[in-house]
Amino acid sequence: MKRHLPKALVLLFGFNFLIAQQVAFEEYDLDNGLHVILHQDNSAPVVTTSVMYHVGSKDEDPDKTGFAHFFEHLLFEGTKNIARGEWDKIVSSNGGSNNANTFLDRTYYYETFPSNSLEVGLWLESERMMHPIIGEIGVNTQKEVVQEERRLRVDNSPYGAFFEQLLKNLYDKHPYRWGVIGSLDHLASATLDDFKKFNKTFYVPNNAVLVVAGDIDIEKTKKMVADYFGPIPRGAEIKRTEVREEPIANTIMATYHDPNIQIPAILLAYRTPGQAERDAYVINMISAYLSDGESSKLYKTLVDEKKIALQIFSVPIDAEDYSSYVVGGLPVGDNSIQDIKDGIDAEILKVQTDLISEKDYQKLLNKFENRFVNANSSISGIANSLAENYLLRGNTNLINEELDIYRSITREEIREVAKKYLKVNQRVELEYLPEQKNAN
Repeated sequence: MKRHLPKALVLLFGFNFLIAQQVAFEEYDLDNGLHVILHQDNSAPVVTTSVMYHVGSKDEDPDKTGFAHFFEHLLFEGTKNIARGEWDKIVSSNGGSNNANTFLDRTYYYETFPSNSLEVGLWLESERMMHPIIGEIGVNTQKEVVQEERRLRVDNSPYGAFFEQLLKNLYDKHPYRWGVIGSLDHLASATLDDFKKFNKTFYVPNNAVLVVAGDIDIEKTKKMVADYFGPIPRGAEIKRTEVREEPIANTIMATYHDPNIQIPAILLAYRTPGQAERDAYVINMISAYLSDGESSKLYKTLVDEKKIALQIFSVPIDAEDYSSYVVGGLPVGDNSIQDIKDGIDAEILKVQTDLISEKDYQKLLNKFENRFVNANSSISGIANSLAENYLLRGNTNLINEELDIYRSITREEIREVAKKYLKVNQRVELEYLPEQKNAN
């Protein structure tokens, strides 16, 4: 007869082991400005190579939006030494997988291979950085891909435009005010020289971090990194202008009609501190307490108990300059979006007035410990954490320190931060409504 430990104990033992085994890494700079982070873990024959560029939608010209996301696609088109259509074939033929993603502040490319194909990953990423082909064929091909992606995810998807609509109302001057996917008109009107200039400006070693994590030998890897990335020329220094928003002093009311929905939604968005600031960690705890999953206060109150909401959701947007806490819901039956808003405000007021219970506080800490375990349970997850902590938070070692930050946050601090940022007059209220049909 097999004996099984309770799941909670298995998680606890696994977590304690993980904390005891801190993530060791070594970091340094090449002469061309590329920051390199190496993490050795020889427990499995797997390695992730990744490059995160410090370029996202906020770095775009307001009249040429969508470039960062477009380049996420374009830089798979091929290089001087990799023919069009061969990138994925090279990855799969070496037993690997690869992907990329773009957000407000960064673009991330990564491959995971059996460790005996480490050199392939380094070669691929060095080729992407040094020898990309920015040509008419690739540009025109990817314009069609991005157009289809926008149609699928935004234009023809229920509630697909809420992200863009929130950003355009939450920011007045800051380049976070447009969506990551950008404008198809801007992409359509852009010239080949526009794309070449964007690539030359941002996809350079001194604007990137390379992470190699997994079954590696540190000294051999350093040699390969130097061989593949050392010859890449340093780019010109990037001049970024800091754009600060005036605090929201009065509630911003907004309405959007979506032709793809039948049930209205209310979304409340609060502008909060950049993700490296301590208050941003507190906001993350408040968000989890109020609106993360079926065990959250808002879900239990508005969906389970009062039965006025079909769904409650939150969309935390962690970013470098500003973050935001977005919470919303869909009414059920004869209930209205005003009922949802009133219910949300009532729960927020409780957090601002009373200390959350010690039991709920411990549950929060457990949730963030589990999040840490999940985020860093794979080599690819560790690589992503190392890159983001260095590039966007300015401290690579947050991979070992972040939980201590959350554990140091008190119930009193949660109450005070809720008072500071979650005010009715400091938010966007977006009524997301079905498209009105003509009576005729």
